[in-house]
Amino acid sequence: MAKRIDIRQAARSILVPEGKTILEAALEEGIAYPHGCRSGRCGSCKSRLLDGKVDLLPHTPFSLTDEERAQGLILACRALPLADCGVAWLDEAEEQSDIPIQTYRTKVAAVDHLTHDIRKIRLEVAIGEAVSFKAGQYAQVRFNGVPARDYSMANQPGRSHFEFYIRHVPGGAASEHAVGTLRVGDKVLVRGPLGSAFLREQHTGPILAVAGGSGLAPIKSIVEMALASGLRQPIHLYFGARTARDLYLTEHFGLLASTYGNFEFVPVLSEERGSARFRKGFVTTAIAEDLPDLDGWKAYMAGPPAMIETAGSLLQDRGVRNEDIHADVFFTPEDTTI
Repeated sequence: MAKRIDIRQAARSILVPEGKTILEAALEEGIAYPHGCRSGRCGSCKSRLLDGKVDLLPHTPFSLTDEERAQGLILACRALPLADCGVAWLDEAEEQSDIPIQTYRTKVAAVDHLTHDIRKIRLEVAIGEAVSFKAGQYAQVRFNGVPARDYSMANQPGRSHFEFYIRHVPGGAASEHAVGTLRVGDKVLVRGPLGSAFLREQHTGPILAVAGGSGLAPIKSIVEMALASGLRQPIHLYFGARTARDLYLTEHFGLLASTYGNFEFVPVLSEERGSARFRKGFVTTAIAEDLPDLDGWKAYMAGPPAMIETAGSLLQDRGVRNEDIHADVFFTPEDTTI
């Protein structure tokens, strides 16, 4: 039996069918509910249960601690209502994304290799149109005849195109299409922006950006936007990959580091021991060695689940507040080593 859920910020109630989470139903109703991974790993949809009762599906301790749960907090993406409820997502005193979700009809302008398994896809919108999103957000991308998938924008907002980094996942319909079938001139639907792991320009403390694999896309957008906006605080980017062949854009970020004195770029390889050019080990170990005190920092993370969970716990231990950790989790079967 469906349950009625009152969502405070939306100033309306919705019906949540049995077996659906609060977040699923809210998004289907067109409510811009803050969220990220939709799998109980990032904490972006953390909400307060005002009344009623829910059953919480499995989630990581990083996304919702036992203490927070005891205080009446839930994850909307994991919450199955057991009765009529009232909920409110956690408003930040800082910035919210008020950009309306819309659908863009685009054409493929370029498909380029970044690594042996990651492609850069550039999608042009209509002449005179500019894409609107916040650095770090993502969109639903629908190739012809392929189910829609979520990909983060790698470029800065306000341009006349989208730039996505798509990793080839064997058996994955969208990535197989992007790698093997997609051609310049093909039409692609893009719906967005979505996600709450975007750059908070009002923050004045140091910034830590952590990326793994194709998760470099939103982090690139965040870093470039922060520098272009004139943010003066220290900005540290740690990029984790397996081997040197999995690294990309190292020259680009190296140039940014030589141009902006407040920006530092640290690529880290987890499985390659022979190269003297790059740091070896896990990206989280490098952060732990370099940054013993992260009180007052804001962190942005994007990459495979294991990296996000390990880094999130480390950052909390080093003093980063829960509300200052913004994460997008990228699910690809082979992303398990960072």
